[in-house]
Amino acid sequence: MTSIKKSLLLLAITLALCAVSFGSDGAHRTIVHRTVIHRTTIYDGVATDVGSSPIETADAADLWITTADLTRATKFEIKPQGVCRDELCFPIPKDRKDRLVARQGRAVVFNLSEFARMVHQPVAVDQKNSVWFFGARQAAQNDFVQTLQAPNFTLPDLSGKMHSLSDFRGKKVLLITWASW
Repeated sequence: MTSIKKSLLLLAITLALCAVSFGSDGAHRTIVHRTVIHRTTIYDGVATDVGSSPIETADAADLWITTADLTRATKFEIKPQGVCRDELCFPIPKDRKDRLVARQGRAVVFNLSEFARMVHQPVAVDQKNSVWFFGARQAAQNDFVQTLQAPNFTLPDLSGKMHSLSDFRGKKVLLITWASW
């Protein structure tokens, strides 16, 4: 490859890595380098790769995703009634709309972490590995209180045999837990 071709290739790569954008206020902003980071959400116990962020944000704790990724990861959709999944629908308050929904070119993007704050859903974020874990909403967390039954779970004993709490229904059970923190 000739030195001119190499120089043109390096220039093309440099231009691909550099982007110039203009803010809504008309101010000129230069983004020197944008690294494509694949992000993962864990919602209802299912891990979904949601790709890189479709929107630049100052708050790294905000998880902006495309509406297609919203539906894939959570089964929620944006409808005129609000953010809906099956019969469950959360209206989008007017004072929060700009923090929940934005336009990025022709695409509509959604802030899943802001939605979690709105519905009082716990979120744990691992910034280093770009993983967002969304816990159960308060209403779902407290459903078992109405029946006074502990939620079912399955764990191995010391020999590796799996045991479910439901195997002991009707019997007295003593659970001993320990955590290192």
